[in-house]
Amino acid sequence: DTFKGEATHYSVSVGFTACGTMHSDSEYIAALNSAQFDPHTPNGNPNRNSLCNKLANVVGPKGSVTVKIVDKCPGCRYGDLDLSEPAFKVVIGDLGIGRGQITWKWL
Repeated sequence: DTFKGEATHYSVSVGFTACGTMHSDSEYIAALNSAQFDPHTPNGNPNRNSLCNKLANVVGPKGSVTVKIVDKCPGCRYGDLDLSEPAFKVVIGDLGIGRGQITWKWL
């Protein structure tokens, strides 16, 4: 399946992710929207979500990148990904753009 949505970006170094891991802002990682993330959370513990650490290929107007899903984006809609800043730059471009259209699929 290929999903369509919007990409946004965030600073991932602010603390623990929904998957219970910590990351640097230089990594190619992403937060998955709650609608697609939450059904895979057993007993309300997002650290054990089966989608944690899964890889996804993201394609945007500027290019494509492989990201690891390590977090959840409560404000994102179905199909949306919140990307780390370097991943956003590859697929969308300048961070000042803020958001852009993407397609993505699981690897």
